[in-house]
Amino acid sequence: MQITQEVAGELHHQTVTKYVLTNDQGTRAAILTWGATLQEFSALEDGQRHQLIVQEQDLAAYDHNPYYLCQALGRVAGRIAGAQFDLNGRTVHLDPNEAPNASHGGPHGFTFVNWAATTQQTATAVSVQLTHTTTEAADKYPGTMATTITYTLTNDNQLTITFTAKSDAPTLFNPTIHTYFNVTDDQHDLKNQWLQLNSTHRLALDQAKIPTGEKVALAGTGFDFQTPQTIQEGLAKLRKHGIVEYDDAFEVTPSATTPIATVGDTTGHREVRVYSDRNAVVVFTANPTDSKRADQRDYNALALEAQTLPDAIHHADFGDVVLPANQSVTHTIRYQYVRQSN
Repeated sequence: MQITQEVAGELHHQTVTKYVLTNDQGTRAAILTWGATLQEFSALEDGQRHQLIVQEQDLAAYDHNPYYLCQALGRVAGRIAGAQFDLNGRTVHLDPNEAPNASHGGPHGFTFVNWAATTQQTATAVSVQLTHTTTEAADKYPGTMATTITYTLTNDNQLTITFTAKSDAPTLFNPTIHTYFNVTDDQHDLKNQWLQLNSTHRLALDQAKIPTGEKVALAGTGFDFQTPQTIQEGLAKLRKHGIVEYDDAFEVTPSATTPIATVGDTTGHREVRVYSDRNAVVVFTANPTDSKRADQRDYNALALEAQTLPDAIHHADFGDVVLPANQSVTHTIRYQYVRQSN
């Protein structure tokens, strides 16, 4: 097991540090302090390194990246309708960075922070612990909240991400990492990447991608990934109805033992299983590393954002995202890399 660190560069007059976690099998995770970004998750196979996520090499590409490429989202991932909510008899007004709604924590969210970091190493795991304290003045959410995001890589090829927060006033907390996967050999597109979801329903969304409150059955549709299918196969079904992408919230059963989602390549070389203690995964197809329009491209990245169902503060049956005052809450996402063949 090994941890290395280096200066990745400078953004906004702040030094950004890169931490590389490597296990004894050569599986590697690289984390940038800027945005608590997962810059690399890769595996060593027969002496060759294969990337499992989509990345940028240039640090500047992560500065206000419009796709939030593998970056931390918080305090709340996803959209909050009307950029406001009621909490403890008070109406809270957020900055509407996707007017009229608030999205992904707002303009001062976790993505735009250069996090402080420490490391820890044992015989079987290496980790980097990122910390930041955010105030109500910075992001309009109630309370001063201390947050820790910890990335831990183990010798059994598990990358675990934990989010722990404590606030001095009741607030909201529903963070994630906006991780984009492509586990195919060349990462050119998603034609050879399949997806399986432990989900029977998705949320109905309006034109602004705000949940209506309705949960829609998946069976028999292009959204049904209960049985693995490639992204290309799913998109072909959606395009018959004029839909050109996935940008949808799926309801899942939280589990530490059964994946909420799994991605793999059709050649049978590798897969990544995703575990979460919360009830949703947002699935989004994109080309975050190029500038082609959505209707003119073959997607090369599949975002899987494990979280509580979006806009939960406005829907009682979506899950609890309220962080009580002076109570610590922890959420966990785990990625398990599995090599399928030699």
